[in-house]
Amino acid sequence: MNPVICGPRFIARKGTAMSSSLHLDVLVAPYNPIAGLISPMSKGEATWPATSVSLISGERDAVLIDAALIPADASRIAEWIRATGKNLTTIYITHGHGDHFFGLNTILGAFPAAKAVTTAAVILDAQQQLSPDLMQFWNTILPGQIPELPAVPDALDGDIIDLEGHELRTITVGQSDTAPSTIVHIPGLDAVIAGDVAYNGIHQWLADTDHDKRMQWIISIERVEALRPAIVVAGHKRPDARDDDPAAILGGTKTYIRDFDQLLSGSHSAQELVDSMMVLHGDLGNPYTLWTAAQSVFEQGQGASS
Repeated sequence: MNPVICGPRFIARKGTAMSSSLHLDVLVAPYNPIAGLISPMSKGEATWPATSVSLISGERDAVLIDAALIPADASRIAEWIRATGKNLTTIYITHGHGDHFFGLNTILGAFPAAKAVTTAAVILDAQQQLSPDLMQFWNTILPGQIPELPAVPDALDGDIIDLEGHELRTITVGQSDTAPSTIVHIPGLDAVIAGDVAYNGIHQWLADTDHDKRMQWIISIERVEALRPAIVVAGHKRPDARDDDPAAILGGTKTYIRDFDQLLSGSHSAQELVDSMMVLHGDLGNPYTLWTAAQSVFEQGQGASS
């Protein structure tokens, strides 16, 4: 899994295939500076977390999992795919957060014969991202970088994507940092593309969760563990992070959720929660995600009573 520099701050990796005709490559879009909606609670620039896309390719064709956020990243993804010489047939979107599908306009423009798909439930969630309030959010933090009308994927027929006779199995797991969320299991590569069910080396988006959702997220992670994959690609990952230590990736994601939940119950302010989490997880990337989550859960009335 040697890194290949594919563009400024982009890293591609190849997973070891069980079949020589099937390959997995992962490209990580970099941290993007954003206009903060809340002041950082600690030092550091407000950024959107690094986000992965995965390309599964056969002898001729290829399937892309997720589509990034802004046109600049999506353009580099399109160039990366074009450089493989493969025919992009399908783009599958794991969940309805805009940072995983707003790049569709650009990628579909580069590969007009490709079809963008997801499950019916995810379509409904994705359509909510186009609401005036959420589009205002996206345009506020990334002014001039969001498509005026982002493309929304169509419904996948069934739960299997066929790639030259290889099955890419989509599985609805329910809760991650949003619900519904899906993963893609690739038995031929012994791999799972986990979307935001898993994080790898980056603070997790817990802004839209409560205790029950956090516990449901842990159950979703355990469903991935039950598949016993050798490779897990997290939807948000540190650009230099490897994908071949599922125990560390999945276990680390669960530990972070449990720590956040436990520390929140004893914290009296967002700042107190951030300070406590940074003691345990200060080495993770994109701390602005933590600051945002802490602010959000206290606005919702979570945390210790004063």
